Amino acid sequence: MVRMGSRRLAAAGAVACVISAWLLTALPRAATTLPPRLTDREFWQLSVDASEPDGYFRSDNLTSNETGFLRVVPELVTRTRPGQVYLGVGPEQNFSYIAATRPAFAIIFDIRRGNLLVQLMYKAIFELTKDRADFVSMLFSRPRPERLTADTPVTDLFAAPGATGNDEALYERNLKAILDRLVKFHGLPLTPREQDALARIYRVFFDRGAAVRFSPTYADLMTATDDAGVFRSFLASNASFAFLRELEANNLVVPVVGDFGGPRAIRSVAAYLKTRGATVGAFYLSNVEQYLYQDGKWPAFCRNVAMLPLDASSTFIRSTSGRGAGFGVGFVSSLGSMATETRSCPAQ
Repeated sequence: MVRMGSRRLAAAGAVACVISAWLLTALPRAATTLPPRLTDREFWQLSVDASEPDGYFRSDNLTSNETGFLRVVPELVTRTRPGQVYLGVGPEQNFSYIAATRPAFAIIFDIRRGNLLVQLMYKAIFELTKDRADFVSMLFSRPRPERLTADTPVTDLFAAPGATGNDEALYERNLKAILDRLVKFHGLPLTPREQDALARIYRVFFDRGAAVRFSPTYADLMTATDDAGVFRSFLASNASFAFLRELEANNLVVPVVGDFGGPRAIRSVAAYLKTRGATVGAFYLSNVEQYLYQDGKWPAFCRNVAMLPLDASSTFIRSTSGRGAGFGVGFVSSLGSMATETRSCPAQ
């Protein structure tokens, strides 16, 4: 990734931002027929139709390891507009980007079917809890401290569960409620093997608490800020949590198993969105492009993305290794224009 180091490039970037902002307000907005809700059958059928066979990655990635992922949010919300479609990859960091961009619909891809189960776990927990404190309590199977209220700061929200031990009986009740919500309430045909896999995933959150990943912890991720010190995670405010909860309850966050460079997942979603007049607002890539380049799949990925319904507002959110880019240790998040970057994809 190229850094704009000169004043001339910085000035050009500023002009481009002004032009992009004008385009967002000047361009006509096509009517969308995205449904306000998917039935349980439609939700599952879309996931099945778009999914590819289960793939391999070197780790489970139950939580993000990107500590600076919220720094791009202020610029992201100026590039995109509410009511578009969000695409992403991986676990919970998607929720914070969804909370920021306020899409009407979301698809979360991952090459591993295990991530689909993670997303279904979250779906059930969102639906079964009424506020952020309930959500944190159920996610980790820790009793909810009585002093927590709707206005509790996110830092206090995560300080409270750390003071209480996990509760095996609470875990068992929660797991049953999660599986019942998915299998009995929604009627999702999860196999016994998939239900067992989901239980193992949920067990990690129970056993490790906020240290699902030892660094950064879940608390680190949820209390991260942008460069102005503003909390931006999906658990930073009740408004963000409530938006996600409603989206999940309406079956509008659909998990899909797919390789970004594969033949079906992105293209199937593209066809689905085009027939409904929808536009992709944001596509969170994490650092998947690194692996696409290594495996020679980036040209196929580019062609897949070019099939999506895009406009001037459509924005890539990506992370790159700080060591490789000269930014220091860790990952650096950045934004890019989807339409511009996929205008001339390599030929097949």
